[in-house]
Amino acid sequence: MTSNEPLPYDVVVLAGGGARRLGGADKPGVRVGGRALLDRVLGACADARTTVVVADPRRTARPVRWAREEPPGAGPVAALDAGLRHTAADDVLVLSADLPFLATDTVRGLLTALRAGRADGVLLTDADGRDQPLVAAYRSAALRRELAVLTAGEGGLTGLPLRRLTAGLDLARVPDPVASFDCDTWDDIAAARARIREHDHVLDEWISAVKDELGIDLDVDTGLLLDLARDAAHGVARPAAPLTTFLVGYAAAQAKGGPEAVAEAARKAAALALRWAQEAEQENAQQQSAEEQKAGRPGGSGPDAG
Repeated sequence: MTSNEPLPYDVVVLAGGGARRLGGADKPGVRVGGRALLDRVLGACADARTTVVVADPRRTARPVRWAREEPPGAGPVAALDAGLRHTAADDVLVLSADLPFLATDTVRGLLTALRAGRADGVLLTDADGRDQPLVAAYRSAALRRELAVLTAGEGGLTGLPLRRLTAGLDLARVPDPVASFDCDTWDDIAAARARIREHDHVLDEWISAVKDELGIDLDVDTGLLLDLARDAAHGVARPAAPLTTFLVGYAAAQAKGGPEAVAEAARKAAALALRWAQEAEQENAQQQSAEEQKAGRPGGSGPDAG
């Protein structure tokens, strides 16, 4: 492993709850911005070494390992214990399946904060300052230690709330009202869908959705592509914009390249669009000059003709 590579971590996603406040709906499968909530969460931690989803198996955007607490419906602590049994990394991310705004940067921030300190875990707090233990990074050893203590107690893990587990942990906190936003009610779902369609968010959300749908894991400079589309539309013709950006992507794929290949193809296409526009401007200028000369010549057809 080089110094530029992230340290390995595992993920446990709890997705088997009853969603009573949604009337028993399949909450992980509810779509926000065209993507299932579970897939949105999985996309934020795509670089995890092992991803375990504690729920009955379903179709997901990327492969995961499935686990189930015994008995099913035994509660979040039992579910976490079931998922943790399939992990081996020193650090584990623990997430719920209903976080529409969880992002890769949030995941990396939690892990960085965990590794920089001495706490057993780092969790987000919501807009009201409440702890969100299901948007957190933990040291696996600390979780296993507390789970062992609770397992040995009367009644075991069944029905225990998460606060019984986290009470024994030394936790650091990071306020983040956006990433910690979860969808417990249909009003929450509506609010999430509305936020995604806001002008400041819609483009990034759309690009993420398309990449997820097409199975593309590639970060590109969207500003560069938008500039290229603008140049092609204005310098050539409006339909040239989508066709040009498609061809740039195709060229980068043919070159088996990453973001650098996209940038290089976009640069070449943008330069071509500029040359194309300059030629058109020159032709227009020459034509205008010729018409002006013709209009001012004796025998011409202009207003000064005799």
